[in-house]
Amino acid sequence: MTTTDMQTPERQGTTALPDGRVLGWSEWGPLTGRPVLLCPGAATSRWLGFGSAVLAETGVRLISVDRPGLGASTPMPRRSLLDWATDIRHLRLARALNGLRAVGFSQGAPFALACAASQEVEAVALVSGGDELAHPAMRALLHPDVVKLVDLTATAPAQAEAFFARMSAQMMWDMVIGMSHEADRAVYTEPRFAEAYRRALDEAFSQGTAGYARDTVLAMSPWPFKPESISVPVDLWYGALDTSPVHSPDHGQTLAARLPTARRRVEPDAGGALLWTHAEPILTSLFAR
Repeated sequence: MTTTDMQTPERQGTTALPDGRVLGWSEWGPLTGRPVLLCPGAATSRWLGFGSAVLAETGVRLISVDRPGLGASTPMPRRSLLDWATDIRHLRLARALNGLRAVGFSQGAPFALACAASQEVEAVALVSGGDELAHPAMRALLHPDVVKLVDLTATAPAQAEAFFARMSAQMMWDMVIGMSHEADRAVYTEPRFAEAYRRALDEAFSQGTAGYARDTVLAMSPWPFKPESISVPVDLWYGALDTSPVHSPDHGQTLAARLPTARRRVEPDAGGALLWTHAEPILTSLFAR
């Protein structure tokens, strides 16, 4: 099992986009390594990576990218999931990220899948991934509070976005810790991890809350692509102990059935933090497809 060894980014920068915006990014691992895009979880930023202790031996160059309005990336107020795929296309071409693959953690999962649907990446690993919460098959499985948010997003998206914009870095930390299994709390509250995670939260909210709010509206809305049409390999990783109500409520079972190339794994002794506790097998499997 991989440790949660946390390292600050080895390289950071921004990449200009054709419309004048920039994307902020951080990197870990060898520059000559195989590129892996990290689509971070909710309200985190390029400051939080994973698997730093195994990147050299797995030959991976990990690139975490801030979504628009978070961290160092320019806002794009009415963006969609497919706009993210377009941004990643420009990043990939500008930085010559040949053979790019992606990892989507938690709320980053639909963003990674958007890149797969647009064929911007060659394979995807969804880790503790958020599901298509607005899909009819999900409704009976969701916590009642999540159903209310999905319904609010469908009927009054501007009101929902304003509601999500009330979030803060401290509130997000409290929410994550409060809804996590004790196995995950042990990971998240380990001093070095907590320091890195809280720095990522602070950086994500450095421009305000609009970026997070937009992300969450997209996560609560129907996806603008069909998982059934995705042709690149997709790994789904879940921890059986994961208690987050906004991750897949059936640990990816329904989503895996919708993805033609899906391979699903549920780790019996892991929770939602398995991106950090299982980094090596996640990365190794990503390149074994």
